[in-house]
Amino acid sequence: MNTNYLFAIDSNSEEVLVSESAKGTNKIDFIEQISRTENVILYNAVITLTGISHDPNLDVAIFKTSDKLCQLIYAQHCLKK
Repeated sequence: MNTNYLFAIDSNSEEVLVSESAKGTNKIDFIEQISRTENVILYNAVITLTGISHDPNLDVAIFKTSDKLCQLIYAQHCLKK
Protein backbone atom coordinates (compact mmCIF):
# COMPACT_ATOMS: atom_id res chain seq x y z
CA MET A 1 0.00 0.00 0.00
CA ASN A 2 1.44 3.39 -1.01
CA THR A 3 1.32 6.27 1.42
CA ASN A 4 0.70 9.81 0.35
CA TYR A 5 2.00 12.49 2.70
CA LEU A 6 -0.04 15.62 3.17
CA PHE A 7 1.57 18.91 4.14
CA ALA A 8 0.23 22.06 5.76
CA ILE A 9 1.78 25.14 7.34
CA ASP A 10 1.00 26.40 10.82
CA SER A 11 1.97 30.03 10.32
CA ASN A 12 1.62 30.85 14.03
CA SER A 13 4.26 28.34 15.12
CA GLU A 14 6.13 28.30 11.77
CA GLU A 15 5.86 24.53 11.50
CA VAL A 16 5.14 22.06 8.74
CA LEU A 17 2.36 19.69 9.73
CA VAL A 18 2.81 16.27 8.16
CA SER A 19 0.00 13.75 7.87
CA GLU A 20 -0.45 10.61 5.82
CA SER A 21 -3.26 9.02 3.91
CA ALA A 22 -3.14 5.58 2.37
CA LYS A 23 -4.15 5.73 -1.28
CA GLY A 24 -7.77 4.79 -1.78
CA THR A 25 -8.89 5.83 1.71
CA ASN A 26 -10.26 8.98 3.29
CA LYS A 27 -8.50 8.38 6.61
CA ILE A 28 -5.81 10.93 7.52
CA ASP A 29 -3.31 10.26 10.32
CA PHE A 30 -1.13 12.96 11.84
CA ILE A 31 2.60 12.10 11.74
CA GLU A 32 4.63 15.02 13.04
CA GLN A 33 5.32 18.73 13.22
CA ILE A 34 8.62 20.04 11.84
CA SER A 35 9.76 23.52 12.79
CA ARG A 36 10.95 25.91 10.11
CA THR A 37 14.39 26.02 11.76
CA GLU A 38 14.64 22.22 11.70
CA ASN A 39 14.10 21.98 7.93
CA VAL A 40 14.00 25.32 6.11
CA ILE A 41 13.92 23.68 2.67
CA LEU A 42 10.81 21.64 3.47
CA TYR A 43 9.12 24.65 5.07
CA ASN A 44 9.73 26.80 1.98
CA ALA A 45 8.63 24.02 -0.37
CA VAL A 46 5.34 23.62 1.50
CA ILE A 47 4.84 27.41 1.46
CA THR A 48 5.22 27.24 -2.34
CA LEU A 49 2.85 24.26 -2.61
CA THR A 50 0.27 26.12 -0.52
CA GLY A 51 0.59 29.21 -2.71
CA ILE A 52 0.12 27.15 -5.86
CA SER A 53 -2.99 25.49 -4.42
CA HIS A 54 -4.58 28.88 -3.68
CA ASP A 55 -4.08 30.24 -7.19
CA PRO A 56 -7.45 30.70 -8.93
CA ASN A 57 -5.80 29.51 -12.17
CA LEU A 58 -4.45 26.31 -10.59
CA ASP A 59 -2.18 24.40 -12.94
CA VAL A 60 -2.55 20.77 -11.84
CA ALA A 61 0.73 19.66 -13.44
CA ILE A 62 2.67 22.32 -11.54
CA PHE A 63 0.82 21.45 -8.32
CA LYS A 64 1.65 17.74 -8.70
CA THR A 65 5.30 18.53 -9.42
CA SER A 66 5.51 20.77 -6.35
CA ASP A 67 3.84 18.09 -4.22
CA LYS A 68 6.30 15.48 -5.48
CA LEU A 69 9.16 17.80 -4.50
CA CYS A 70 7.71 18.10 -0.98
CA GLN A 71 7.37 14.30 -0.81
CA LEU A 72 11.04 13.88 -1.79
CA ILE A 73 12.29 16.51 0.66
CA TYR A 74 10.28 14.89 3.44
CA ALA A 75 11.66 11.45 2.56
CA GLN A 76 15.19 12.85 2.83
CA HIS A 77 14.26 14.44 6.16
CA CYS A 78 13.13 11.04 7.47
CA LEU A 79 16.36 9.38 6.36
CA LYS A 80 18.42 11.92 8.30
CA LYS A 81 16.59 11.24 11.59
